[in-house]
Amino acid sequence: MTLPIDPRRRDDLRTITLVGLAHGTSHSFHLLLPPLFPAFIHDFGLSYAQLGWLVTVFFVISGVGQALSGFLVDRVGARPVLYAAMGCFAAAALAAMSATGYSGLMLAAALAGCGNAPFHPIDFTILNHRVSPQRLGHAFSVHGISGNLGWATAPVLLIGVAELTGSWRWGYGVMALMALGMLTLLVTQRAALNEHTGAEHPRSNPAAAAAQGEHPLAFLKLPTVWLCFSFFFWTTAALAGIQSFSGPALAALYGLPPSVTAFVVTGYMLCGAAGMIAGGFLVARVERLERLIAPAMALSAMLLLIVASGAPAALVAAALVALAGLGTGVAGPSRDMLIRRAAPPGATGRVYGTVYSGLDLGFAVAAPILGALMDRGQAGGLFVAASASLGLGILSAARVGTRVASRARSA
Repeated sequence: MTLPIDPRRRDDLRTITLVGLAHGTSHSFHLLLPPLFPAFIHDFGLSYAQLGWLVTVFFVISGVGQALSGFLVDRVGARPVLYAAMGCFAAAALAAMSATGYSGLMLAAALAGCGNAPFHPIDFTILNHRVSPQRLGHAFSVHGISGNLGWATAPVLLIGVAELTGSWRWGYGVMALMALGMLTLLVTQRAALNEHTGAEHPRSNPAAAAAQGEHPLAFLKLPTVWLCFSFFFWTTAALAGIQSFSGPALAALYGLPPSVTAFVVTGYMLCGAAGMIAGGFLVARVERLERLIAPAMALSAMLLLIVASGAPAALVAAALVALAGLGTGVAGPSRDMLIRRAAPPGATGRVYGTVYSGLDLGFAVAAPILGALMDRGQAGGLFVAASASLGLGILSAARVGTRVASRARSA
């Protein structure tokens, strides 16, 4: 006897898969430039501090655009903004491919930042409105995993194509084709991305309807929104150090060759993806989510401090940096669910846009500071700073959890 296929489950999986693929592509473009920093130093004579400013340009544009795009997504819908974002990514890859100096790389960073800006308001608006509540925790887990896989893919793709062809420029041609291919897929599968049909139509939600009369900026008065913002700021300040400078820092501290350090970020992201799989199952079983976030991120912070001490053997240190991704990965789905609980009804795009702009600000502020540390030979300080930032993120999550629990008790 053949069991009937649940159409709701099938539609959920289709939506989750498409959003995950798009999100993974956006994260690959986070690392459009950093994997090839050594090539830019060689070809264009740039310093680490200058390269850090490329990261800052990307995330300043992305952060400001993310806060604004939340309003745009709430007004015009997620799909058209998603298509425009993919077009910006393709343009960014072509700009990097044709760059002849620092200004060309700046243009590529700016275009990639424009493309990245609306992604979290888009993704979470679609997921929250189309995916059934019983599968939402897994949807957040897949969303986070796809982001980590996107981060893991970019260094391998760019460095691999550069080594295969003898020119780093061809890697950017492949990135442009990837963005255009993803845009084609999203357009052909557009019905699965329509947030106005699915599990939770905002206009049929009484709480959302009651919120329609509120001022669009009323959510900014909520302390939980800004605590979530600070959580993203601190945790991504740590991530900025790992993504952009962990390879050179490990080379300086432990004498590891580029053939090893180039893939530390990939290892970190793959461990993060594994952690998110576990986190997706745990999030449905934990009421106080900050109690899952805290020990997971504390483990990551401890591993980075061990690396900063210079005590482990060289290959063990590289492995410890990669394993630190496991703890941050476990915390990922709980983080996204915590924000959902903190958001008022009817303001999904705006809240996610504002909160996730803390991610962009964390990258933008941390990258040049950590780049300057590297220029001064303070490679160990990079890992200490990343560990301290994770500790501050734990404190922010604890405050959010306390306020959300208090609001639930008084409701």
